[in-house]
Amino acid sequence: MTTPFQPAPDAESTLTGIDPGPHWKLRYWSIFFGQALSLIGSAMTQFVLLWWITDTTGSVSMLATAGILALLPYALLSPIGGVLADRYSRRWLMVTADTLGALCMVALIALFLSGRIEIWHIFVMVFIRSALQAIQYPAAIASLANLVPAHFLPRAVGLNQSLTGIMTVAAAPLGAFAISILPIGWALSIDVFTAVLGIIPLLIFSIAQPKRAQRREHGFFDTLRRDFVEGFRAVWSVPGLRKLYALLAVVVMVVMPSFTLVMLLIRNHFGGGAPEVALMEGLAGAAMILAGLLVAAVAPKRHIRWVIAGFSLSCFMLAATALPNPDWFVLAVLAWTLSGFFYIIGNAPLSTLLLSTIPNQLQGRALSLMTTVVALAAPVGLALAAPLGELLGIRGLFIFMGLTGGCLVLLGLLSKDIRRLDVTRARSHGPKRVEPSPSADRQ
Repeated sequence: MTTPFQPAPDAESTLTGIDPGPHWKLRYWSIFFGQALSLIGSAMTQFVLLWWITDTTGSVSMLATAGILALLPYALLSPIGGVLADRYSRRWLMVTADTLGALCMVALIALFLSGRIEIWHIFVMVFIRSALQAIQYPAAIASLANLVPAHFLPRAVGLNQSLTGIMTVAAAPLGAFAISILPIGWALSIDVFTAVLGIIPLLIFSIAQPKRAQRREHGFFDTLRRDFVEGFRAVWSVPGLRKLYALLAVVVMVVMPSFTLVMLLIRNHFGGGAPEVALMEGLAGAAMILAGLLVAAVAPKRHIRWVIAGFSLSCFMLAATALPNPDWFVLAVLAWTLSGFFYIIGNAPLSTLLLSTIPNQLQGRALSLMTTVVALAAPVGLALAAPLGELLGIRGLFIFMGLTGGCLVLLGLLSKDIRRLDVTRARSHGPKRVEPSPSADRQ
């Protein structure tokens, strides 16, 4: 059996910082499968609610509004979520967020079953769940390095990326099937049940928390500010990381609206309904699973090359999704499936790069900064997509987003600092910190 990664004596200078112990597999897999079921339920709920808005309004603006409300709280509160993840029990942060989310869904179910549902109820719900996700996600991703030994971390990240595919595969077909045989209220109750299944392993197993240096406290909000600044500096001090963050923010601003508006593309251009949406999303999810498993098996060393290649090809396939005529829907399905495959090919190495570059006691804050940058760009993109979609049409909008996004990703190859992140990872034989430096030559 491979010896688990042993932390250095100074926890402030280590990356993973904690030995997961000899029984890490049972704890990791129990939490993994619990979270997988919870994610499937949440994704199914998102499918049902977005299809209800699409079928009820048929409006780009309404879908864009729902998307903005689902992203903006996440963006604004993620820095606080990252600070909380580094200061308090990550396990209990996840349990609390999941529990409150389930209770909010119970209230929405009651509104549907009573026939008193209004679209603004949906908007309020996605706003609250987005805020809760800003607390849950940094705690969950920062916990990963404490659940597995260092040698298993790239594979664990790949498996986590496969979860994106698993929930997409299951969510769309389950959502379409559920609303075909059940009232929407009862269909949404599946989310509550899967949330409970995700919480149970977190109540049974503990998750180690990295040690923090003893410091004098100066009030809660002052502490939040200081901790956030510390995480910000961990990213800003590495030129390649700060440029990578900026590049991804611009790309997300361009292409993110497609994930919200794809239902309108299928409905308005291809004349499809919920079953066609489920088919397209399900096959894309299957491709994501295969891509995640591929990354887990290969455990690539040259992360930046995979990130640039994966994200650029994903964007170009996004544009190809809207190119076929309405009678050639099968080609659109194929292009969307390939887009999902290449997205994971790029995203999984990106997660591994960040987790193996940033010290564990700073990961919650640094990763939430990435989330904030990306999530703030997304609602801006949705706000711009609404009028642009009215001008170009839904088909023209998708072609524009895909081609522009793919070209922007390729610009990352022009940055010497971003490319040097790749060289740094290729030279390492395990998690190794990229030393902060104002000079690229010292990385």
